[in-house]
Amino acid sequence: KPQLVASNDRFCRFLEQYCPVVTETYYPTIWCWEGRVQTLLRPFITSRPQVQYRNELIKTADGGQISLDWFDNNDSLYYPDASTRPTVLLLPGLTGTSKESYILHMIHQSKTLGYRCVVFNNRGIAGEDLLTPRTYCAANTEDLEAVIHYVHSLHPSAPFMAAGVSMGGMLLLNYLGKTGRDTPLMAAAIFSAGWNVFESVESLEKPLNWLLFNYYLTTCLQSSISRHRQMLEKLFDMDLVMKARTVREFDKRFTSVMFGYRTIDDYYEDASPCRKLKSVGIPVLCLNSVDDVFSPGHAIPVETARQNANVALVLTSFGGHIGFLEGIWPRKCTYMDRVFKQFVQAMFEHGNKIFSM
Repeated sequence: KPQLVASNDRFCRFLEQYCPVVTETYYPTIWCWEGRVQTLLRPFITSRPQVQYRNELIKTADGGQISLDWFDNNDSLYYPDASTRPTVLLLPGLTGTSKESYILHMIHQSKTLGYRCVVFNNRGIAGEDLLTPRTYCAANTEDLEAVIHYVHSLHPSAPFMAAGVSMGGMLLLNYLGKTGRDTPLMAAAIFSAGWNVFESVESLEKPLNWLLFNYYLTTCLQSSISRHRQMLEKLFDMDLVMKARTVREFDKRFTSVMFGYRTIDDYYEDASPCRKLKSVGIPVLCLNSVDDVFSPGHAIPVETARQNANVALVLTSFGGHIGFLEGIWPRKCTYMDRVFKQFVQAMFEHGNKIFSM
């Protein structure tokens, strides 16, 4: 069974009644139960539901642009009125976009419930041009704030939630820690967030993890900026950035410099959501596996979570990083997908009961 960590008994009772998946025993796929194997295999094993997006580019205050991919769900039987159709904002991982299989599955789950989705693609990675020499990072929430207020302004009467995966979850937590209750969001779901960036990079620099994940992730980061080289080399030594062999080296030479941090440690401290968890002011459900090499179990802020009545952690023994595969042949639905579906439905349909039970 997962470990459910929450200081608020009413939140626990709410989850047990309306999101019972968090109390069920999670059985990982028997032939790939180990965390690293789950992490590596999930993108190849899970299906990719067909989703038709409507793309929209919105301008930012600094002259940049952000790509949003909308799934409007205009055929919704449960919510035919678009003005009040519940909306879920989805935040992919570090180099992820709306095309990731885990995002497609979240949209598929939302479609069956009648909800609308919009995917927030970080600057410069979804095929759009960079209009300014700026990309994104886990600590800077300005673009996310702009997107949240823009989406809310389009549908002010629609219930509004967000779900973030991996770095998207870190960004969302940092936003929530900064804004407290002053947000249009009624709740949020977080999956496989890296809680302490120092611990995450240290774990990823162990020899086997570097070989399996760190080097590949570094090349993905380099690839995501290489097509914008002409814009970025106005400010950066791009040859040096392209020689990075770890995520830490990339962040030291590029990300921390871009966002004005004095040192890489200053950036990593600001990017770590564990520092802001106590300030979260809306109901948040966070799913992590303790065998996730991207977010080691010992770095999950269990004690801090117990001090905030708005926070619930669901910790599984197995599942890896955005893995959570279950069943003999885990093509379709993962444990993570089921947590997402039940929690968003619980909040949209019964959220008013959460602190009155």
